[in-house]
This record gives sequence, structure tokens and C-alpha cells, in this order.
Amino acid sequence: MSSSTIASSVSYNQSLSGFNTFGVSSFAEQYFDLKEKKQLKALAEYLVSRSLLERSFILGGGSNVVLPQRLNQFVIHNQLKGIELIAEEEDYFLVRAAGGEVWHDFVAHCLERGWHGLENLALIPGTVGAAPVQNIGAYGKEIKDVCYEVEVFDFNSKAFLTFTNEQCHFAYRDSYFKHDGRGLLIVSVTFKLPRPWRAQLNYPDLQKLLETVEGANPEHVTAEQVFNQVCSVRRYKLPDPKEIGNAGSFFKNPIVSPEHHEQLVSTHADLPSYKQSDGRYKLAAAWLIDQCGWKGRDVGRAGVHHRQALVLVNRAGAVAEDIRQLAEAIQQDVYAKFNVCLEPEPIFVV
Repeated sequence: MSSSTIASSVSYNQSLSGFNTFGVSSFAEQYFDLKEKKQLKALAEYLVSRSLLERSFILGGGSNVVLPQRLNQFVIHNQLKGIELIAEEEDYFLVRAAGGEVWHDFVAHCLERGWHGLENLALIPGTVGAAPVQNIGAYGKEIKDVCYEVEVFDFNSKAFLTFTNEQCHFAYRDSYFKHDGRGLLIVSVTFKLPRPWRAQLNYPDLQKLLETVEGANPEHVTAEQVFNQVCSVRRYKLPDPKEIGNAGSFFKNPIVSPEHHEQLVSTHADLPSYKQSDGRYKLAAAWLIDQCGWKGRDVGRAGVHHRQALVLVNRAGAVAEDIRQLAEAIQQDVYAKFNVCLEPEPIFVV
């Protein structure tokens, strides 16, 4: 495949409104729909020959970005597909999924085939390729717990590289790819899924499952039950992006020092907090926002969901600036009341 073949497939002034879960109006200067792994080297040559490499932007499911009205970049939309079982050992499965696979569909696919271990992460929006970037997590499970390796394509060297779990530098909603991944496109992710499997029910919403099984024994809880419970809870708490634009949880749960935590508890006895292994405390960002009176409030065309204060929504034709102004107003109020800085999870693309 040649760069001239790539050129014939490039779109101009492409609408991205349907490619981001916030549903904001956005148009890309140039756009390429990446569907095959074999296109990557020719695409790299095309970008270099036209000095577009530094102005390229990789888009997945659009669930963790806030796009500007005009994106003056070359957008590469990762639509690579494919799921395969590459190893089946006595104590684990190795399952590889292409970066463009829809995350929730992949979780459901694994569940159907008895490859368990991803159930706690059901219904998280986005793609497989975006999962390690953000180290997505929910209900006591994170990608770092199941990621075996990540295959990437480096547009600078025009080479395929493999990152081990350790090389991904996973942290809370963070990874190597989020900071030093410029020019890297995630081709596939390989997951190491436990065999045999045991339900992870650390959160109250999941512990309710114990009421339905004999002897309240976690050993009797099935992967299907966990999957269904997670989906049920998320559908209740979080709005469907297909119905109202949003990016899921907008702010990270902040982590504060023991001293700061003690000070906060002295004035807010009901403060939800979770002690971390290093002695610090993780706070519930939703609670902080709710205490500032933001749940259900609107600012222009953007607002805070009426049921979940951690979710910002597109009320009616919001653009990136509307969401930015709302987010900054929330950050200011939380800081003024609690002396806590909230950090957005989604990236404001410029």
C-alpha cells in the first residue's frame, strides 16, 4: 500500500459530532478512517511527506475527549477490529483485541466465551485502544490488573513495538501513553484473564449480589451476575451518551494528605474517604461537587447530571467552551469550600 492510496482516502472538513460521546459540534481539517493494520506504514509515510506528523491526532471512541469546534489537525480514527484467544493455560487465558474494538462489546464477547475477569469494567464507554491510556477502572478493578501487553505503532520510527504491563507505567487513571505516547497508536491490547475466576465484590453496589446466593458466599456469585449488576448500576447512575452527551465521570477522585484529610473530617464528619496504601486518602469527587450545590445545575448549554454530580452533560448544542466554563466553575467552588483541586479526566483537545 502506498501513500498515494492513503491520500485518496483522506476526508476534509469532516464532522466529528458523531465520533465523541459529548456530542459536541466539531470539524476536523483532515480525517482518515484507519481500518487495517497494513495501512499504518503507508499512513506514516504520507504524514511525514506532508509535514503532518506533528499535527496528527488519534481518535478512538471519543469518550475521553472534549473536541474544539474546529480541530486543525489530521485525525486518525482507530477502527481496527479483531478479537482472538492466543493462549489457554491452566491458570489463565490470553486474549488479544484490536484497538478499535468497542470496549463494552469486547467485555461481553469475553463473557460469552467463558474468558472472565473484565466484568467489573462493563459498560465503560470507549474503545479497547483507549483503555490502557486512561487505565480505566471501576468497582475495584483497573486495566493494569489484567493487561498483559500493548502493541503500538510508532509513527516516528514506522515500527511496531510491544509494551509490557510494567512498561505501561500504570497509575490511577494514568499511564505512559497519556504523557509520552505522542506518535503512538495502540494497535492491540492483550489481556491475561484469571482461570479459575473469583468474583471481586469490594463495592457496596456489588456486595448486594451476596444476598442472592446461598450462604452469602462469593464463590457462588457468577461472572454473568457481576456483569449484569455492573450494567444495571451504571445505567441507573450514569446517563447513556446516546441519549444525552457526556464523557462519564468528568473529574478524578482527588487524593489528599493525611493532614488535609484530618482537617476536612473535623469540619465535615460525613466526608466519604478511602485510605490508600501510602497513607493518603482518596475523596469522592461527586460528594464534593454535590456539597457545593452543583448537582442538576446548568450553565448555558452544559450542565451537571441530576443523578450523578460527577457527570457533566451536553444539554443542547454545547461546544467545548461551554463545558470548559462549567468545569472551571465547579473546580473553583470545590477549591473554595474544601481547598481541594479537581482534575478533569477528559482531555480538552486544542
